[in-house]
Amino acid sequence: MRVAAAADGVESAYAWWRLAAAVAISTIGGVGLWSLVVALPTVQQEFGIARADASLPYTLTMIGFMAGGVIMGRLADRHGVIVPALIGTVSLAIGYVGASFATGLWSFALAYAVAIGMLGSSAIFAPLVADTSHWFDRRRGIAVALASSGSYFAGALWPPVLQAMIDAWGWRQAHLAVGAFCLVTMLPLTLVLRRRSPIRDVQPGVANAIAYPARPFGLSPNALQGLLMFAGFSCCVAMAMPQVHIVAHCVDLGFGAARGAEMLSVMLATGVVSRLASGFIMDRVGGVATLLLFASLQAVALALFIPFDGLASLYVVSAVFGLFQGGLVPSYAIIVRECFPPRQAGTRVGLVLSSTLAGMAFGGWVSGAIFDATTSYQMAVVHGILWNLLTMAIALWMLQRRQPRPALA
Repeated sequence: MRVAAAADGVESAYAWWRLAAAVAISTIGGVGLWSLVVALPTVQQEFGIARADASLPYTLTMIGFMAGGVIMGRLADRHGVIVPALIGTVSLAIGYVGASFATGLWSFALAYAVAIGMLGSSAIFAPLVADTSHWFDRRRGIAVALASSGSYFAGALWPPVLQAMIDAWGWRQAHLAVGAFCLVTMLPLTLVLRRRSPIRDVQPGVANAIAYPARPFGLSPNALQGLLMFAGFSCCVAMAMPQVHIVAHCVDLGFGAARGAEMLSVMLATGVVSRLASGFIMDRVGGVATLLLFASLQAVALALFIPFDGLASLYVVSAVFGLFQGGLVPSYAIIVRECFPPRQAGTRVGLVLSSTLAGMAFGGWVSGAIFDATTSYQMAVVHGILWNLLTMAIALWMLQRRQPRPALA
């Protein structure tokens, strides 16, 4: 049985307005994932530090983002998504203002790691994805895909805007402007999220007993959680190789950094298309089958980087890679909602999405280490494919043992 839309707002006009607000919030707040990448050269020059030292704030920010995703997800489960959304909005403003006044590397890194990463951008990613899943039933796949596309929209929109601001005003004034913009635009948008999830109006004991098995896929809930986190880590180790290293790869081939940046933009833009397409697929076949499909496609796309290294061919391969990998992340959120009670969604989605970020961080680093050892990215690609095969194996195993999708969610 399904929960009546008229009673709780599921699939209602308000649910769609809420989704639009969530996408806007995550697109604006997603600046925290990209601003440091754009500002790194000018920050390095002003502080007079080495490139490795200048990269430290990014690493700490990713660690903060991972920890914050779990903390904010738990807050959303207990108090509603508006609480982490408000914390994230205010923290982003404080973080960017604080970074603009940083006098050295460590004060700059602290502003990014704590205020922008752990308390800021993390609060408007996993919690909003999990919350969106509560407001849709038949169209949950496309809704979750849209909600999770905010980081991609941010990646497509923010870097050129940030670069123009830095060129015109300098990185400190640009950070001040970003902080003010986040506060002014995100704060009113969060008010749209003030209603609690409609799922909470359902009697938890009855609904969850009917819809959610005690041992999904024959595993304990925590064992399944760990398996999903490992799958998310594995697929994103593979995903990180082209996303993190495409610019450096183009420089090595003599095409220049600008061409690599364009390829990254193409990759993210087609990733949005892929992510939205995965939503329609998930609504028809479920999260596990979608995970297997896009993990398999990502392996194929990643392998294309081995034989093709011409300028035109790399643009095409980058576009194909974006089209083939965008559906992976939202599929994890759907699997969580298919297998766990709604009241656990924020925490469990936060854990899985944090593991994907860990995979990106490790994959980016280890691909560079493999390049240093071999002076080529070919073995790094092979390494990524091997990790990707683990995700495919997990998805295939779950597909063979999957149970009927819950009628009430």
